[in-house]
Amino acid sequence: MKSLTMAFLCCSCLPCFSAGVDAPSATPAPVAFERFEYTGRDEIFASPPKTGAYQNPILAGFYPDPSICRVGSDYYLINSTFSYFPGIPIFHSRDLVNWTQIGHVIDRPNQLNYDGREVSEGIFAPAISHYNGVFYVVCTMVGAGGNFVVTATNPAGPWSDPVWLKFGGIDPSLFFDDDGRAYLVGNDGPAETPRYEGHRAIWLQEFDLKSLQVTGPRHLVVNGGVDLSKKPIWIEGPHVYKHDGAYFLCAAEGGTGPNHSQVIFRSKDVAGPYLPAEQNPILTQRTVSAAHPEAVTNTGHADLVEGPDGNWWAVFLGSRPYDGQFYATGRETFLLPVAWPKDGWPLILPAGQRVPLQPAAPLAKAAAAAAVPFTSNFTWSDEFDATELSPLWIMLRQPKARWWDLSTRKGSLLLEPRAENLSGRQNASFLARRLQHRRFDAATTLTVPAAGVSAGLAAFQSEKHHYFVAVRRTSTVVEVFVEGLDGGAPRHVARAELPLATQTLSLKISGDERRLSFSYATHPDDWQVLLSDADATLLTTQKAGGFVGATLGLHARVDL
Repeated sequence: MKSLTMAFLCCSCLPCFSAGVDAPSATPAPVAFERFEYTGRDEIFASPPKTGAYQNPILAGFYPDPSICRVGSDYYLINSTFSYFPGIPIFHSRDLVNWTQIGHVIDRPNQLNYDGREVSEGIFAPAISHYNGVFYVVCTMVGAGGNFVVTATNPAGPWSDPVWLKFGGIDPSLFFDDDGRAYLVGNDGPAETPRYEGHRAIWLQEFDLKSLQVTGPRHLVVNGGVDLSKKPIWIEGPHVYKHDGAYFLCAAEGGTGPNHSQVIFRSKDVAGPYLPAEQNPILTQRTVSAAHPEAVTNTGHADLVEGPDGNWWAVFLGSRPYDGQFYATGRETFLLPVAWPKDGWPLILPAGQRVPLQPAAPLAKAAAAAAVPFTSNFTWSDEFDATELSPLWIMLRQPKARWWDLSTRKGSLLLEPRAENLSGRQNASFLARRLQHRRFDAATTLTVPAAGVSAGLAAFQSEKHHYFVAVRRTSTVVEVFVEGLDGGAPRHVARAELPLATQTLSLKISGDERRLSFSYATHPDDWQVLLSDADATLLTTQKAGGFVGATLGLHARVDL
């Protein structure tokens, strides 16, 4: 016998990673998840690219702030992860199109401390470079330490513990000149009292590779942006390149929203003065309608690299909105060629042109597609039959104890329920993967937990914006329910009662742009809708704020 009721409820009631995590407590009993499956079905991915073309974005979903480096014929790319752990995924490619994740830069709980950080704090804008056999990643830990550098001789790791830098601001990156000298360039406050909100500057200082610290005088190389008289805002994400004997400084300007852009400066000396190009910006979509079904917005934060075809290419972030403004997929990684004539200025995209979704690829014959897809429509499942967690699984903040288990019960993921919930700022028992599509299904099968425990699927945007469809056992029934949190206000909750003898069931979240539905099944494919037409916009940046995309995953908690 089943019953369905509606109520109001406040959410307040609501790889094996590297060494350094203790074994879980024996109580409460862990919850067994048998499998997880994710399917994406976006319209823009319905037709695969023709031969010789590729699909934009090259990394769909929450993969913002891309940075790239080349070592011989190999390319390595990293992204921001904010307060998710493991931090800073690192990808490898030979053709700039097909990418394989080879690890994370931050994969040990003792490398960084995320305690108390909101989900949109933490790791901002890492930049990767390589020199003389060593890989360097410089980055900002917002709210917990500032700028740091880590190094590795193998990009797959292990990476060193952070060395904290005496260099203020955010978004540092390294440049290695022809003479072997290195320079750190980054965003900080101007040398004067800021003239307006968003008045920032770009600074450059020499970097000592032995001590891993800045040295010598600090140079102000850009004040405000392209034209200070026009009050440009948030000049950030700088990179320095040397091309045809000149130094080019490429940076984002305009903030990471619809006015985002990429601008370029040039100098005869690494320390400046840097003069802007007349054609600035060299990439933006702020003059193109966001209402188009293939619109890409927020473009900027680019990094340039010489491609396998001998031409230059840019990776940059962008977003794919629906209804002209909403996106839960966050800021994604795109790829476009760079026109860079000899003795001229680079140009990523002419003004007024829309970002193409299936442009010509760097190589006529691309490398074999990656085993795990990161773009287009696909289905990805985890049967939990491996000994280590897939690198696609991430969690909120670093773990203090090991609450996940793949070894005790073959073919099952066991999660230890704990008191920490998704609204807190510690490490909840939540394993998530990125949402990569506007239209999707995410499903899991699990055993009904013991009394006092709730377990199921979460669609998470932030501590104050998420959904949780779960099951719990009472003294008389098994209850399936949906909780929602939208900025702190309570939301409608759907619930259904199942027989107390119910031992296993499946849960599913389905998304169709601005709408979500939640379902359950006690028999394979016999889905019963628990809640339909729920507001999906609370999972978007426009509703929640911040800088992250939504994630979907498995959560177990003790109900207090």
